[in-house]
This record gives sequence, structure tokens and C-alpha cells, in this order.
Amino acid sequence: MKQSHSSNAADEAPSKPLDQPLVSVKNLSKHFPIRKGFFHKTVGAVQALSGVNLDIMPGETLGLVGESGCGKSTLGRCILQLIPQTYGQVLFQGQDLSKLSIQAMRAMRRNMQLVFQNPYSSLNPRMKIGDTLAEPLTIHRVASGIELSKKVSGLLDMVGLPQDAAGRYPHEFSGGQRQRVGIARALALNPQFIVADEPVSALDVSIQAQILNLLDDLKASLGLTYLFIAHNLSVVQFVSDRVAVMYLGSIVEIAPSASLYMQPLHPYTKALLSAIPVPDPRHYTPEFQAHRIRLEGDLPNPANPPSGCRFHTRCPMAVEACKTEVPALKEYLPGHWAACLRLDEAGAMD
Repeated sequence: MKQSHSSNAADEAPSKPLDQPLVSVKNLSKHFPIRKGFFHKTVGAVQALSGVNLDIMPGETLGLVGESGCGKSTLGRCILQLIPQTYGQVLFQGQDLSKLSIQAMRAMRRNMQLVFQNPYSSLNPRMKIGDTLAEPLTIHRVASGIELSKKVSGLLDMVGLPQDAAGRYPHEFSGGQRQRVGIARALALNPQFIVADEPVSALDVSIQAQILNLLDDLKASLGLTYLFIAHNLSVVQFVSDRVAVMYLGSIVEIAPSASLYMQPLHPYTKALLSAIPVPDPRHYTPEFQAHRIRLEGDLPNPANPPSGCRFHTRCPMAVEACKTEVPALKEYLPGHWAACLRLDEAGAMD
């Protein structure tokens, strides 16, 4: 597995000269203006992303986890340039996407695709599945006529759907089948990079496993690179080579999957992992409950984030310095980065 790095603007991680990232996010910030009054005067901004630095290597799956509202989906959409960033850069194969013309960006979209969270709302209910899959091929002038029909058939085969699915409408399919259609549409233009935005969270547990196995098989056969966004840490552990943990618009920890799950460093990551449900109720002993980490309070308002470490208002280990100093991502274990002032005091905390 290839290693990469992530850092914030204050302390950017050293580059890896032997590994060239497919996607590189540099000091990325996204602010959504808050407008009020008849003239829609801007009175503030929601800081959805703040100084995110991230590299995604070719052929890897990078999992992105965090609470709802922390900025995961916003990051995915900024990477794909579906929404413009406020500051920073998104590089794809070394090209700054924000500097591309409309025509050049349209051509670049063949290499970058998105699988949506809700498989029903992402499909046009008035379009047959065959027309949905043919649409990107037609827009980009990839195929027409008989060749177009062959490619649509090939896409249906690739995701395990019958050929007669091309003549049916989205409401005639189950949730899992609709998500297969969404995956087929994302693969229509042979992309290199796919942002999977919580692709299984709206599905039954048994269907989730099928879709995850499908994504894994497609990655192996097509050489795909994924940014896999989810809030289910068990799912992320299953599919990811590396995992990045986001809190209130910032990356607080990033590490190889095995390292992060076996030895989490950041207090927020530890709290997330301790909240994973255990299937066997016999494990819920008083001793087990005593070791669970319960975060107090709600996620702070991103329009007015806390000073210093953004997690200090909920962190059980916070000290006075956490209120004023912004922690930088540092490498405490091989390939394992975290942003916590308390780690500087004693290295990798137990």
C-alpha cells in the first residue's frame, strides 16, 4: 500500500518524491456566505472547510469519516469542482482544476465521477435506465448508434444488472439495484477517480455488503481510485487503504486503516471508534461501558468555530493551551498523522 500525507496550512507534511498523487488538495477552504435582509447583505460565513491538505494516491481507497455536518461531502464536491472553493487548490494529475476553462473542465470530468448517497434522487424518474447510462456517452461523443447500445449493455453487465433493465424506469428497481445504476453511470466514461459519497448508507445491511463487494471488484479490475465518504466506521475499515478523520472542516488524523483502528491517536478518533456498536450484547459489561468515550455537547457552529483547536470544547483531554493554539498535523507513527497538542507532550498517547 502506498503512503501519503496530509497537513494543514501551518505545517504542511513533506512530499513523497517517489509517489505522485492522483489528487492533491492544498490548503483548501470553503466558506458559504450567510445573507440576510431584503438586499441579501452578507453578514457572515459558514466555514465548511478550513485549510484542508490531502493527497490521494493512484489505486488507493481513502476513507473519509466524521460526524454529520463536518464537511465531508463539501470536500468531495470541491474536489470535483461541483462547487468552487473559496481558497486553496485542487490538483488532478498536477493540473489546477480551478484554472481550467469550462471546455477543459468538461473534458476533465471524464476522469472524475461521483456516486451519490441517495440512489433514487440521483436518477431522473422520467428517463429509462438505458437513456440514463447513454447520456454521458452521448454528451462526450464517445459512442452513438449500435456502439452506444453495446456500451450500455456492457455497463449493465459490469454492475450485475440484467439487459432488460435498460428499458425500465428507476421506480421499478430496488434501492440496491438503483445504486448499481448510479455506479454504472459513474463508470460510463472510464474515469480514474470516483468520489463515493456515502454510497451504502441508504441501503439495507445485506445490500450494503453487495455494493461494497462490487466497488472493491471494480477497483481491482479497472484500477480505480476512490474517495470513500461515510460515517459508518466499520464500513470504512472494510474498504479503505487509508482513513482520514475530519472534524468541523479540518483533518485531525490520517493513517493507514490498520494503524488507525488499532492505535488511534487523536481524542476525537478514539471517541468515534469507541462508539462503534458491538454485535454481541454480552460485551456490554460495566467494564466495557466504563471505557467508552462519551463526547459532551454538540458540534460547534461552523459559522463561529472555536479558537485554537476546534475540538477543545468537547475534548476530555483539553488543556488551557488548546483554547488558543492551532495544532498542526504531525507524523507520530510511520504514515500516521494527527493534530493534537497533547500528543506533543508525551508522543503517541496510550
